[in-house]
Amino acid sequence: MTDRTEIVAEIERTGVVAIVRSDSADPLIEIVDALQAGGLTCIEITMTTPGTLEAIAAASQRFAGRCAIGVGTVLDPETARAAILAGATFVVSPIVDEPTIRLCRRYSVASIPGAFTPTEIVRAWQAGADVVKVFPATKLGPSFFKDMRGPLPQIKLTPTGGVSVENAGAFIRAGAVAVGVGSALIGKDAVQAGDFATLTARAKAFLDAVADARDEAG
Repeated sequence: MTDRTEIVAEIERTGVVAIVRSDSADPLIEIVDALQAGGLTCIEITMTTPGTLEAIAAASQRFAGRCAIGVGTVLDPETARAAILAGATFVVSPIVDEPTIRLCRRYSVASIPGAFTPTEIVRAWQAGADVVKVFPATKLGPSFFKDMRGPLPQIKLTPTGGVSVENAGAFIRAGAVAVGVGSALIGKDAVQAGDFATLTARAKAFLDAVADARDEAG
């Protein structure tokens, strides 16, 4: 999975993007390993984590052919390029930064910028985004996705912020192609305790929730 179309297809297939944010680079590989063991194949390591580029490089090599390793919290094309050179195969931003989207297209790397309003969503899509992250989804809820599917059915949307195993299915049924999950999936409690089996179990639970919702939606 290296080409942007393959990455987007994998994100849509699994329906879950894991967002890894940590206070230290030390447990990153163990976290990715645990999530992959639970079936997650699309894993975003945020730039707010110390040693992100080194972790992306290490994870990209270790999980080559098994996981798509992306980078998150990208604000500019310079950061995106550094992460891509380190091995990131998709780039996630909390904002619509058109130079970053253009750079991703240049390198054939999937671009997932963040937007909050219909205008921002369309602007991101017109700039070349592969998927638009609705952020923070906590403030909008699943009904927003249902409302957007009417006038904007061509745009792939994914919620981030406030997604839990309890509401993940509701977002999928409302039209999201995938959900982005951070603290509800990883959580500092399990990581600090070295309880990586819990991360594996949570990964399976989120995948099951998405699969069930898709079955219900037909």
